[in-house]
Amino acid sequence: MTIETLLIWLFVGLIAGWLASAVVGGGYGLVGDIVIGIVGAFLGGWLFRALGATSPGGGIVGTIIVAFIGACVLLLILRAIHRTRYRSV
Repeated sequence: MTIETLLIWLFVGLIAGWLASAVVGGGYGLVGDIVIGIVGAFLGGWLFRALGATSPGGGIVGTIIVAFIGACVLLLILRAIHRTRYRSV
């Protein structure tokens, strides 16, 4: 992995995680948003492939959109887990 690839991953993760935190709520800070965005990119890619959908747009914009959708789903899952954990206590 080159330094350029790493920087692109960090950039996509930061943008997607920040956008998802702004839309869904519950930001986790700069590093947390990057992690949410990167994990969301994997989740979004998996969801799009499982549904047989194609990326809306091409290039880096399409990647950010897929990562954003995955990050939103991830934040909603984390919020649901967080609620159930503290409700049962």
